[in-house]
Amino acid sequence: MTDLGKVDREFFDAHIYPHLGADRDDEILGPQHGVDFGAIRIGEQVVAMATDPVFVMPSLGFERAAWFAFHILMSDVAVSGIPPTHLSVDFNLPPEITDDEFETVWTTFDEEAKELGVSIVTGHTGRYAGCNYPMVGGATPLAVGDPDDLVRPDGAREGDRVIATKGPAIEATGLLSIQYEPLLAEAVDADTLQAAQDRFYDMSPVRDALTAAAAGPVTAMHDATECGIYGGLFEMARAADVRIEIERDAVPVQPGVVEACEFFEIDPWISISEGTLLTTVDPSGVDDVLAALEDEGIPAADVGEVVAGSGLAVDGEDKDHPGRDPFWAAMEEYAGKLE
Repeated sequence: MTDLGKVDREFFDAHIYPHLGADRDDEILGPQHGVDFGAIRIGEQVVAMATDPVFVMPSLGFERAAWFAFHILMSDVAVSGIPPTHLSVDFNLPPEITDDEFETVWTTFDEEAKELGVSIVTGHTGRYAGCNYPMVGGATPLAVGDPDDLVRPDGAREGDRVIATKGPAIEATGLLSIQYEPLLAEAVDADTLQAAQDRFYDMSPVRDALTAAAAGPVTAMHDATECGIYGGLFEMARAADVRIEIERDAVPVQPGVVEACEFFEIDPWISISEGTLLTTVDPSGVDDVLAALEDEGIPAADVGEVVAGSGLAVDGEDKDHPGRDPFWAAMEEYAGKLE
């Protein structure tokens, strides 16, 4: 198991994948390493579902932290192409959280859920010794809809084009620049600092995914979370048993990202990028998808293609899965420097 962050493919295959409970005929998409959601069929409908930690960072301010926590939960089912519909949430809260702080978290969840049309149907809430920020529970979002609307994570096909929104290290930049503002402020000018912190509200791919899926023939979608764009594209290629080839200069890069990643000594292309949507699209739909994203104010570009073979190539050079995301080590290292 990796020291910090998600388990790697080898651990998953050795310890998790062989032990998945009963086989059921209603399961149409089961667990795979690097795949965002699973899916079952119920009657004439399909239910996409995912489970993630409830990730709350008080240093962001509880309203902002709760916004991010909610959108992390929604993102994995949104890339199914079906709008999120329901949420089950468990809060295992640290003893020090106040009633007012929790009220801010919960009312923010309520507001964001109403905005997306999501009903919170069940859950659990309590304070417990031994529970610490930022991982304060877990949640399972659901997306219920028409099976024909489901975008499978393993659906990339030879000939598809690859579209990326926003670019690398969105989450790493947004979180590190806010969490360690005093340190970064000593190294960059005020405009660059503000640009890096502005990446915070880019950290949701929900609108990206639902916009792309509604606009054109999307074949697969993936949120570039741990191990970033390179990790996400490698996982998409592996899931579909194809090869993805991209040109790095074609990928949009948002203001503040390069400077922040240089300061924190992390590679933006393999760093966590919650909010960046990676999409494969039938060539006939590329213009429609890009136009729809542009109408929503979401930066996006056609960055490459799906071809026969396996793995990921960037500018003609093969790239293996990064394996470990540098964000987590940077979070730990710079926490010590801030004290």
